[in-house]
Amino acid sequence: MRAVVIGSGFGGLAIAVRLLRKGYHVVVLEKRDRPGGRAYVFEQDGFVFDAGPTIITAPFLIDELFEMAGRRTRDYVEIFPVDPFYRIRFDDGEAFDYSGDPERMRAEVARVCPADVSGYETFLEKSREIFEKGFVELGHVPFLDPWSMVRILPDLVRLECYRSVLGLVRKYLTSEKLRQVFSFHPLLVGGDPRHAPAIYALICFLERRFGVHFARGGMGAVVRGLTRLIEDLGGEIRLASPVTRIHVENGRVSGVRTAAGEDLAADLVVSNGDLSWTYQHLIEPRHRPHNSDRRLRRMRYSMSLFLIYFGTRRVYPELAHHTIVLGPRYEGLLDDIFTRKRLAADMSLYLHAPTRSDPSLAPAGHEAFYVLSPVPNLATSIDWQREKERYRDAIYDRLESTCVPELRRHLVTERLFTPDDFRDVLWSHLGAAFSFEPILTQSAYFRGHNRCPDIGGLYFVGAGTHPGAGLPGVLSSARTTDSLIP
Repeated sequence: MRAVVIGSGFGGLAIAVRLLRKGYHVVVLEKRDRPGGRAYVFEQDGFVFDAGPTIITAPFLIDELFEMAGRRTRDYVEIFPVDPFYRIRFDDGEAFDYSGDPERMRAEVARVCPADVSGYETFLEKSREIFEKGFVELGHVPFLDPWSMVRILPDLVRLECYRSVLGLVRKYLTSEKLRQVFSFHPLLVGGDPRHAPAIYALICFLERRFGVHFARGGMGAVVRGLTRLIEDLGGEIRLASPVTRIHVENGRVSGVRTAAGEDLAADLVVSNGDLSWTYQHLIEPRHRPHNSDRRLRRMRYSMSLFLIYFGTRRVYPELAHHTIVLGPRYEGLLDDIFTRKRLAADMSLYLHAPTRSDPSLAPAGHEAFYVLSPVPNLATSIDWQREKERYRDAIYDRLESTCVPELRRHLVTERLFTPDDFRDVLWSHLGAAFSFEPILTQSAYFRGHNRCPDIGGLYFVGAGTHPGAGLPGVLSSARTTDSLIP
């Protein structure tokens, strides 16, 4: 049996391993010049930059792939914990070190607002309950019919998942600063904390249970490890091979066509490409009545990102591996990004400084960085060709005034990645960085199905499918899809 996997992001690599263990002959087709998808790696002027994911939570999902092949993760890649998980800098200069240590976390909460310690612990217990249901029990269960959703409604109501993440946090915490600290997590998967259902509050306990990790050599080292595993198992990965058509015969996939005009026959096809893009650009409309262009246009898509990869000729040992720089507004900025879809004058930033944990990612005495700002997707009139340099400068101003002093004085290399690049390079509909926005009516059954409802032998993995975006979500989507493939 021959399987073709479209795309070599984490979802594509994970499903390739699983298919190989089932005895399929697997060919992975990747449009770019190296594997990884959103986990691509840029190498520039002696610096190594992870282009996308930077945080490993639930590392057992990676271990599972190696173990099912009778291998050990550590023989392919070294994964180690990061502490603190994040350093959160408020606009007034105060910082909060977010970690997995219960005593340190209670002390941090008490330092910001002593009256909220009890509420924090109650919230964490609620997060645990949601985690046990949403991640452990349902995270890899396919939702292919409405009844699968109906069956879990009593649990969703009991766990108050009709609330938003921010709404749930507000129930337990009074400090506005702490409300930001414990509600920002939906942004890691493309969601607005005001509208993402409280099921995503499970991320807090997920991090507490499994920690936050990184890989020696960067996230690209995990990609290389999985790529080597696939090749060791007899799989094939073809680079610079974009797929331009999924062939359908008599209601079932029969193969794919590449941009070079090559037709590859297949008994099944799994797409790790952007789900909306796959349907609209690779499959003729007559074959997909359940996922028409009209339906896909009516879906709500996640925000996009503006990213700068940059290197400096000095190091900043006072920085944490992960820093979140909050702006002067929280809900107002969220409104600009998700609702008004306009580029605000202020911003909140995520700064990744991987050389704090692995100096090999930059030349000696240098520092590698990646900074991102959540911005509206391309359902807006923002001209990024005109705005990108101005916005870059505004980000540098913000970093220099908060945590990276004299950045421009020591800057030696940079690269920009805008919402236009999400659309043109990653083939992401509307330049959305995380596919569909995680709201209640786009979750579980209402999200992209892991098995195509119209075409036999066609499956999906990745951010647009159940359970959603983020590394644990994408790896779990491969588990879900695997359960559907004979």
